[in-house]
Amino acid sequence: MTRASLNKQPHEVASMFDDVAERYDLTNDVLSLGQDRVWRRAVARAVDARPAQKVLDLAAGTATSSLPFARTGAYVVPCDFSLGMLRVGKGRHSWLPFTAGDATRLPFKDDAFDAVTVSFGLRNVQDTDAALRELYRVTKPGGRVVICEFSHPTWAPFRTVYTEYLMRALPPVARGVSSNPDAYVYLAESIRAWPDQPALAERLQKAGWSKVAWRNLTGGIVALHRGFKQA
Repeated sequence: MTRASLNKQPHEVASMFDDVAERYDLTNDVLSLGQDRVWRRAVARAVDARPAQKVLDLAAGTATSSLPFARTGAYVVPCDFSLGMLRVGKGRHSWLPFTAGDATRLPFKDDAFDAVTVSFGLRNVQDTDAALRELYRVTKPGGRVVICEFSHPTWAPFRTVYTEYLMRALPPVARGVSSNPDAYVYLAESIRAWPDQPALAERLQKAGWSKVAWRNLTGGIVALHRGFKQA
């Protein structure tokens, strides 16, 4: 198995990420033309982690996304269902409390975290709505969720160019830098199949989150959604 199918069977997706774990961060940097660093900074500002707060970083992979929260003095838990990703991350950042977990059945108590966040991982979950409900469950009253995910560019001509890049340019580039380039065909397809900004906001609201809002990054290639759990 080299790539998952869009029915997103958990064992297939986890295996795919196991295969790309070693060079995943490098590949993302190349394919996004360095924009992934800009997006991570935007996530860090939106989460606004504070010293002694508890932050859950879901679909954290190797924990590159977790480091900005840890630097604030917050207690951050990188959680992922790819054991390969967790092993690579633990080798690089042994002091972080890496945790294996399924987004639809999180291994945490109710009301455990001040903030929960997931970057570029929600679209790989088999049951998105169940994951949003689980994130709500483990968040403290008054806490917040921040979701950073690929979305739909707002300018139609650019959207067409972007779609062509995903399906034609991304796989050949991935072949040059990734340990499993075929996996990036799935990732491109999953981006195209993902709901747009208003649709994801509606799903957040249905899961219980209030004050849901979003803002576009890089012309809507990525959208940053935020919501709160009522106190």
